[in-house]
Amino acid sequence: MYKYVIKGGNPLVGEVEIGGAKNAALAIVTAAIMTDETVLLENIPDVSDTNVLLEAISVIGATVERIDRHTARINGSTIGSVSVDYEFIKKIRASYYLLGALLGKYKHAEVPLPGGCNIGSRPIDQHLKGFRALGATVDINYGMIMAEAEHLHGAHIYLDMVSVGATINIMMAAALAEGSTIIENAAKEPHVVDVANFLNAMGANIKGAGTDVIRIKGVKKLHKVQYTIVPDMIEAGTFMCAAAATKGDVLIKDIIPKHLEAISAKLAEIGCDVIEFDDAIRVSAKKRLGKTHVKTLPYPGFPTDMQPQIGATLALARGTSIVTESIFENRFKYCDELARMGANIKVEGNSAIIDGVESLKGARISAPDLRAGAALVIAGMSAEGITIVDDIVYILRGYERFAEKLRGLGADIQQVSEEKEIQKFRLQVS
Repeated sequence: MYKYVIKGGNPLVGEVEIGGAKNAALAIVTAAIMTDETVLLENIPDVSDTNVLLEAISVIGATVERIDRHTARINGSTIGSVSVDYEFIKKIRASYYLLGALLGKYKHAEVPLPGGCNIGSRPIDQHLKGFRALGATVDINYGMIMAEAEHLHGAHIYLDMVSVGATINIMMAAALAEGSTIIENAAKEPHVVDVANFLNAMGANIKGAGTDVIRIKGVKKLHKVQYTIVPDMIEAGTFMCAAAATKGDVLIKDIIPKHLEAISAKLAEIGCDVIEFDDAIRVSAKKRLGKTHVKTLPYPGFPTDMQPQIGATLALARGTSIVTESIFENRFKYCDELARMGANIKVEGNSAIIDGVESLKGARISAPDLRAGAALVIAGMSAEGITIVDDIVYILRGYERFAEKLRGLGADIQQVSEEKEIQKFRLQVS
């Protein structure tokens, strides 16, 4: 089992390039099978989630040609099955996008209930509500979601709660439905906009993405396109917090700064110097940071996917901070691991009360999920001594060449698989 071994204490300094957005790529790779023509996708992140999904669509018959690590040609004309294998789905939550894509194109989809990180209840009832409104019958039998329709028709759909997944899934199915669809209380995240832009580039008629009302006029078919996936705001935000926590100075490149405004504002509030450029942000911290209160909210609020990383950063700040999680109820599992490193954190309900400490101490800790794992790596780089992060399979799901990029900024971090490699690392850095 892979793990990271880290010697803390080095400020991160230098430049880092951000890859394509995992959350956008998962939906866009899926949507690419909705045409019978060849789609060329660029800036696909080379992470396990996207690689599993590419394999899953090839198993149902799509033609997938990997041109390089970040580029693929996809052709959905060869799909021979609308039933997706559980072996793929149990690994990634975004498998549910296959429902919207297959239902839209073939009016029939069979997809197992999704897997992914265990960060709390993430019901798909809003997805199914949307499919039913479009005219599909939806049943769940033996762990399989089965959706079918003679034909899909436009509908007026109000989401009971803001859901990125439901917004994208309904948008995909509605793109090939007859008539007009309106999605109200839609999610506004950048990857929702990116998926809409991609579908429009294939010939869909979607307006309002990025607002809370999306209007879709169904079209008969979609066509080929060459498309570049948007930069990953969560990867960028993770490096921003890493620079802050290690008292570093990092230029984060190939990004869209507007997507990061909520993160930039919080880091500036606690004492970081944050400078925005056209396609980059520089974050530096010269002194111990200050306290703040953070509450996660749907975009453009502070992202739930950045909550653990800001929590790890505030564990070293002066004073008492409160981090409130309003999206997922099980997102504080990293706090127990930080406590093993000497952090002073108390979780009460959906809030973590963090009394900042002068320093953290290296320890053996375990990544409970993707973003929590990244937060623990940040803590390890900020801590005194050596930290070992187990279960980094979660981190590899969403961060490409994470250790390599951090080493490029001066971190002492290695990905290892055996205990003897940990001992070798200890000897090298002692």
